Amino acid sequence: METHFDLIAIGGGSGGLAVAEKAAAHGARAAVIERHKLGGTCVNVGCVPKKVMWYAANLAEDVRHAPDMGIQASLDGVDWAKLVEGREGFIGGILDYWNGYVAGEGIAHIQGEARFVDDHTLDVNGTRYTAEHIVIATGGRPIVPPVPGHELGITSDGFFALREQPKRVCVVGGGYIGVELAGVMRALGSDVTVVALESRVLETFDPIVSETVAFNMTQDGIDMHLPFAVGSLERRDDGIAVIGREQQALTGFDTVLWAVGRRPNTETLNLEAAGVEVLPNGVIPTDAFQNTNVAGVYALGDITGRAPLTPVAIAAGRRLADRLFNDQPNRRLDYENIPTVVFAHPPAGTVGLTEAQARESGQKVTIYQTKFQPMRYALNEKGPRTAMKLVCVGDEERVVGIHMVGDGVDEMLQGFAVAVKLGATKTQFDDTVAIHPVSAEELVTLKEPHPED
Repeated sequence: METHFDLIAIGGGSGGLAVAEKAAAHGARAAVIERHKLGGTCVNVGCVPKKVMWYAANLAEDVRHAPDMGIQASLDGVDWAKLVEGREGFIGGILDYWNGYVAGEGIAHIQGEARFVDDHTLDVNGTRYTAEHIVIATGGRPIVPPVPGHELGITSDGFFALREQPKRVCVVGGGYIGVELAGVMRALGSDVTVVALESRVLETFDPIVSETVAFNMTQDGIDMHLPFAVGSLERRDDGIAVIGREQQALTGFDTVLWAVGRRPNTETLNLEAAGVEVLPNGVIPTDAFQNTNVAGVYALGDITGRAPLTPVAIAAGRRLADRLFNDQPNRRLDYENIPTVVFAHPPAGTVGLTEAQARESGQKVTIYQTKFQPMRYALNEKGPRTAMKLVCVGDEERVVGIHMVGDGVDEMLQGFAVAVKLGATKTQFDDTVAIHPVSAEELVTLKEPHPED
């Protein structure tokens, strides 16, 4: 195999594959180094398998709601083994595609763990590879807190390795992963408890999102204990006990899932040999163009500490390749107004500024919001709540933030994110004819500012 390239990407996940693919399309000699499987976290133990499980959970929920609409249906359980088998088969097809695609595009696939020798040289399994440009895109891994008994818990990686459905689960963490996996397991029939250090789930989101998601989770039967600081895990006769730092105990779990965050995979790269700056938490700082402090060495994706989302890593990688190999010196990713979705039940979506962030800007802020039960649950006494909020600034009421929870918001947010990116105003939203009857029409028919304003 060739050992010198124009570009080497360390990490065959979303960001590494994107930058190598685009570089190769521009005629560069590109290589990807991956120590596990191509596709990285997203394909193997992240977005893709999570979404398959989410769809299955939605079907289970639909069956439970069906009798309220006169549809005679009942849920007799979940064939977990069949679900997992189908999910793994689907992922296998994606991996086959990527392996074939990489080879077909002339991208060298180097299997193994990379370590810097200097700023242009990497060692992989005793072979040295060099490149003018080296991109670090090694992603992250779940954090397991160093409390006594921590080994009794599993991480999200472990969740996707389960071959039997957990019956009674404690999810530790109220962020993206904790909320999503708690919702999936509850919808599929597990008894679920959520504990977290924070006082509310999805704490970094606008309160309308976190409060509505928490309401829906509680209504679905998820037992919430927030705030709750885990001090240890213990094996007892009735299962695993989750012990708080104040010695309060939640007991009887067959599974405890750590969902307390992720850490960048940067420790084993020998970054000091290349002089690349790395922060104590493993994050590699970059400028707006993905440059590290060392010329010719770049970082993108979760390891940069900015917007840890698959589409962000892909977009940053493609733009970096355009800049390096397609004569676009100013090409870079704009990290403002990035839309994101939490696949709760129902999902939550957000783009732009929260209300608090908008107020910190010192501009005039106007809020429009609504909460309602959508028509889908008109005949259901306990349907989930939908909530929507527009954050507007200035006398022209430019829409700088959209925050939503409810069925379909994961799909509707993409189009509205374009409007936010283009600087649309509340008047332009109002001038758009509504589609009726759908939940999305609320965003273009909100009338009165929130009373607090």
